[in-house]
Amino acid sequence: MTTLLVLGGTQFLGRAVAEEGVRRGARVTVAHRGDHEPPPGVTALRGDRTDPGSWAEVEELFTDRRWDVVVDTWSGGPAVVRRSAAALRDRADRYVYVSSRSVYAFPAADGADEDAPVVDLPTGDDPQDVSYAESKLLSELAVEQAFGARALLLRVGMLVGPRENTRRLPRWLARLAAGGPVPVPGPADLDWQYVDARDLAAWTWRAAAEGLGGVFDAVGPPGGTTTGELLGLGVEITGGRSTLHWREPAAFAEAGVEPWTDLPGWFPPGPEHAGVHRGAAAKAARHGLVQRPLRDTLADTWAWMCTDEGVAACRDLDPLWSPEAERRLLEAG
Repeated sequence: MTTLLVLGGTQFLGRAVAEEGVRRGARVTVAHRGDHEPPPGVTALRGDRTDPGSWAEVEELFTDRRWDVVVDTWSGGPAVVRRSAAALRDRADRYVYVSSRSVYAFPAADGADEDAPVVDLPTGDDPQDVSYAESKLLSELAVEQAFGARALLLRVGMLVGPRENTRRLPRWLARLAAGGPVPVPGPADLDWQYVDARDLAAWTWRAAAEGLGGVFDAVGPPGGTTTGELLGLGVEITGGRSTLHWREPAAFAEAGVEPWTDLPGWFPPGPEHAGVHRGAAAKAARHGLVQRPLRDTLADTWAWMCTDEGVAACRDLDPLWSPEAERRLLEAG
C-alpha cells in the first residue's frame, strides 16, 4: 500500500491530493496547523511548520515514520520548504513540490515550456524579503538540493475547481449569479489555459507512481477554453439570470478596471496574456495529464459555492468592480 504525506492537505489542491489518495486506497497522512478540518479517511498530524520556534515539535512528528511520497503545496517563504525537505530527505522516497509558472521571467514567451528563462534570484544565503515568484523558485531549489532526482516540481498555471481559495472562478460565478446585464471583456474567442485541481491531483499520483522527477508545467492545454465559453457556461450554470454585454478591453481600462485583479484570470490580447495562457504544457500531457470538461468544473464549483461550506468561504468575495465602474462599462456600449 502506498503511503502519502501531504504537508497541509486541508484546502484546495492539497486536500484534493489527499482525497485522491484515500480514493486509491493509499495510507494518507496530512500534517497541518489545525485551521481547517482534514478530509475523512486520513491520519492527521498537527503542528505549525511555519513557526521556527515550533519546528522541533513538528520534526518530532516525523520520527519513526516513512512515506513513499510527500506532497508540499506551501506558497509562503522558502525557509518552510527548506526545513521540510531536509527533515524528510531520509524519511520519504519522493518529494513533490507544487510550484508555479510564475517562476518564469514575466511575461513568458508565447508557447514557453519548462526551459523558459526564470526570474533572477536575490543574493544572500537566506533572503527574507522575496517576491512570490522568487519564493517559489527558491523552494524548488531547496527540494532539489535535498532530494535530487527524487524531486518532482510542478509549475502550476491557473488552478480552478471546487474549494478554490484563489477566488478566481468564484468571483465570476458570484457576479453572474447575481443577474442582470454584465459587462465582459472581449474578444469572446480569447483563449484561457487552466487546470482543475482534481485532475492535477490525479495526475500527481500517476506521476509519482511512475517515478517522474524534474520540472513539469502542470496545466491543461493552451486553448482549453475561451472567454465566451467560460462566461456563457457560467451564466447557464448559475441560473441564466445574467446577460453578457461585450466590451473592448480599452473600455475596462478607461473605467479603471484592472486585468487579473478585477478581471480574475483575464489579460487582454498581448504578451501578458500569452505568458499566462499559452504555455506549451506538452510535457505533462505526454505523461497523461488530462482535463475534464469545463462544464463539469464550473458546475462542481458552483455546487460547492452553494453548500454551507462554500457559502461561508465565499461570503466576503471581492466584487469584480464597483457599481460606478459597471455603470460606465454598460454605458460604453
